[in-house]
Amino acid sequence: MRLSQSKDLRLSLQLLLSFFLLLLIPFHPKPSKSPITTTFSTIYPDEKSIQSTHAVTRRYRPNPRVVKLHHTALHASREVNHMPGLELENELAAPTSAPQGTHMEITVTRQDLLKELTAIQSVVERKTTIPILSNFLIEVDPDADIVHITATDLDQALRTSLKAKVKKAGSCTIPARKLFDYVKLLADGDISLKLLENHWVQIRSGRSNTKMVGLGRANYPQVPELPTVAATKIPVAVLKTLIARTIFSISNEESRYTLNGALLILKAESIAMVATDGHRLAFVEKPEEALEGVSGEKRILIPRKALAELQSLLNTTDATHIEFADDDLWLFFRIGHRTLSSRKLTGQFPNYEAVMPRDNTKFVVVRSRELSDAIARVAQFADERSGAVRIKLEQNEVKLTAQSNESGDSEDTIETPYTNDPLVVGFNSSYMLDFLKAIGNEGEVRLEFKDGQSAGQMRPETSPDDPGGEYKYRYVLMPMRI
Repeated sequence: MRLSQSKDLRLSLQLLLSFFLLLLIPFHPKPSKSPITTTFSTIYPDEKSIQSTHAVTRRYRPNPRVVKLHHTALHASREVNHMPGLELENELAAPTSAPQGTHMEITVTRQDLLKELTAIQSVVERKTTIPILSNFLIEVDPDADIVHITATDLDQALRTSLKAKVKKAGSCTIPARKLFDYVKLLADGDISLKLLENHWVQIRSGRSNTKMVGLGRANYPQVPELPTVAATKIPVAVLKTLIARTIFSISNEESRYTLNGALLILKAESIAMVATDGHRLAFVEKPEEALEGVSGEKRILIPRKALAELQSLLNTTDATHIEFADDDLWLFFRIGHRTLSSRKLTGQFPNYEAVMPRDNTKFVVVRSRELSDAIARVAQFADERSGAVRIKLEQNEVKLTAQSNESGDSEDTIETPYTNDPLVVGFNSSYMLDFLKAIGNEGEVRLEFKDGQSAGQMRPETSPDDPGGEYKYRYVLMPMRI
């Protein structure tokens, strides 16, 4: 009897102890059977589930360490850089309290946007170690209903603008190449851009809805502003001609720093440009071109990359003049509503006047198209490394020859008046073709020589009635040993 009572008492104590232990363990709601809910709510529990857990476990005094772990997971889930607008199909998930897209919301036409992106996208570096430089900077001017778009590679920057319907002002950065390629594929119509959280940008057009990953506006480099000082106005047609006839002579060798650009020479009554790579020199001048705000002589060394960008802008503008200004470090070119800024090249440009031929008394005049075609045919058999073509002046004819062990040899003859002593000289065929292409392979060209060891000169043969005669164009070539 006593043994039985003892066993009953021991069993009662064990049951009572087990009950108190159960009270100390916090209660957790059973997770949903949905696979998405189970996966995401287990790792990143939402606020509603934590509140329900607290309500159930309040009277059971839950473990504070467990509750702290829940709060930590909740805050971590809010800080994860997830796609804005992505809603988990979770019946227990609560809606996000913070509103999406609180800054910048605009609408533009596809035609206007694509036009400006086409003009500006070439400035963006395709391969860069600084991610922000692969983005466009988009800024909204709410007072004028204008959107400004900027691209830069730190050496130059291009800023353009277009009309927009502004709902909310702001700014953002967006991947340049991705935006350009995407807009090209959209149909004509309105495009809306809306800045969301975490620098994401939503783009909607018709039934298309896309979100792109952006970067923080604060990380975008500062772009220099056009100085407020009086700018010099230069005719677009004149500047286009100067660039087209010199840019191919700029050196590509980075070691020759001062030759990596063209020298722009501004005077009160003329404008000129000169470029050289050490093997050839191109000089073109437009006399009797009055420039306001220029006194004396002003020389500016413009980098090749900036010249190429400027040439592209000039070819697509309807403006008649551009505005040019500079400061200690930067050059500025305003073409209509677009502004190109470029770092200056420092250093001393070579004394080009010293290499201009003065005693080249032997010359021939030939048709540009005929000479270009003959050089192109003969150059097919020139040495691949040198591209050298031999020019032989004889009685009333010019012979062009080239040969190589790998290809063979070729000869072309052009009939033209010539009565001086015979002369043989060699030149790089590509250099000669560059000049002929620059003048459009039209009209006649004058070839001037001194002897077989001195620099030769090419220039268009123009008459006073020829429209091209208003430019003084000289192209100097160093001879080659053949």
